[in-house]
Amino acid sequence: MSQFTDQDVIEFVYTEARILDALQFEDWLDLFTEDCHYWMPLAYAQEDPRLHTSLMDEDKLLLRVRVERLKGQRTFSQQPRSRCHHLLQRPEIDTTHPWHQPAQGQYVVRTAFHYTEVRGDEQNIYAGWTTHELRVEEGSLRIRRKRVDLLNRESALGNIQLFM
Repeated sequence: MSQFTDQDVIEFVYTEARILDALQFEDWLDLFTEDCHYWMPLAYAQEDPRLHTSLMDEDKLLLRVRVERLKGQRTFSQQPRSRCHHLLQRPEIDTTHPWHQPAQGQYVVRTAFHYTEVRGDEQNIYAGWTTHELRVEEGSLRIRRKRVDLLNRESALGNIQLFM
């Protein structure tokens, strides 16, 4: 199993944010494993997306459907198109997470963020933390699970159009 340095893992998180900010959603999907999970819990300290309501709970198929919708010419909620910006605190390798096992090609990274999404005159700002569970596949890092914990997750939120 090839080993990645902490800096390689940290740079992967920054690269993902740059791809999202550039609205390159097909390239972003390529960063995920086929059995991936993108999850945004609704409750603080929520541990299982199946036992509680979530803001988002998507596998690769649902992520692909969202990407296709964003590209669609008849997606009127995207006229004008949304744009986004990720401001990340330096990602931290979570060596205490049970899934983090570099010798097995498994890494866990936690990153605090501010995320801004704009469309037309509307601007929404969110803050929170992401936890990436990364797995080495075919010599590259891939996202097995991305958990996005919003600071104000229990608040009434507008439509989040893009990906944090």
